[in-house]
Amino acid sequence: MTYRERTKKIRIGGRVIGGGSPIAIQSMTNTPTEDVAATVAQIKRLEAAGCEIIRCTVPTLEAAKALLNIKRQIAIPLVADIHFDYKMAIAAIENGADKIRINPGNIGGREKVKAVVDAARERQIPIRVGVNSGSLERELVEKYHGVTAQGIVESALDKVHMIEDMDYDNLVISIKSSDVLMCVKAHELLADKTPYPLHVGITESGTVTSGNIKSSIGLALILNQGIGDTIRVSLTGDPVEEIRSAKLILRTLGLRKGGIEVVSCPTCGRTKIDLIGLAGEVEKMAADIPLDIKVAVMGCVVNGPGEAKEADIGIAGGIGEGLLIKKGEIVRKVPEGELLEALRQELLNWEE
Repeated sequence: MTYRERTKKIRIGGRVIGGGSPIAIQSMTNTPTEDVAATVAQIKRLEAAGCEIIRCTVPTLEAAKALLNIKRQIAIPLVADIHFDYKMAIAAIENGADKIRINPGNIGGREKVKAVVDAARERQIPIRVGVNSGSLERELVEKYHGVTAQGIVESALDKVHMIEDMDYDNLVISIKSSDVLMCVKAHELLADKTPYPLHVGITESGTVTSGNIKSSIGLALILNQGIGDTIRVSLTGDPVEEIRSAKLILRTLGLRKGGIEVVSCPTCGRTKIDLIGLAGEVEKMAADIPLDIKVAVMGCVVNGPGEAKEADIGIAGGIGEGLLIKKGEIVRKVPEGELLEALRQELLNWEE
């Protein structure tokens, strides 16, 4: 039995995580939470892309009060992200947050943490205990001679034990680092020491390109060990890109089914069509079609049909035209300019 199957089940709004539940995809809004219209619009875009839990920052009382109106207009659980001010955590709970994320070490001492825990207990709201390598306590940095995986884990467990001592165990843990291998090691160490669900991500991972590479490596190494109940691919960019990347990571690891998988060749001197542009268009089009199949986009008619055999359907380019291939068999020739539409029609009318 994997760690993921052994974790405690936690309810976040209408969604359950842990205990072998499907890994949930999270993201975070980057709009001012006080701007209800902009925040709701972004969350709806994220919902459409496949986001299953959304987090909003709550730096002000106005932001906390906005949660009530935001929650009424969205369909997925809403998590309040709290930094430094415990009063914002309580206000977020009072305004309908389905979960709160705090670092108990930076909201002002045990009594203030207890006030938050009491408010969460009253409404049975889970608390996500979040610890980042960048906020590691000085004594732990000194103890381990620097920022280390061991220090991150000890910090997280200290805070979890503090809340457990307050007789509350409706908890999720998040330990993050921008150092991929340190983050992986920390999750490996923590998995044997706690029964709580883990939210996994590589923090401050970077832009869409570098962030995707770092997140893919880190998340794959962690998730493939059976660790992790929710994930976020943190990217400096449109949050919708985080959802697309997370879905692809989960599908690649065999942890999620559904959605079209697009495969394409890397191009070579035989390529006579705009394969790069075509593959991008196919991937964009396929994102909105709810099929669980593999689509191949190949650059030439020499090797294309053979290479596409493992796909359910595919197209292979030639000089001014291409081939439509289904289950490894050539169906017909199609003018280059009509390849995308021909493929789209096949997908819309797909029958097993």
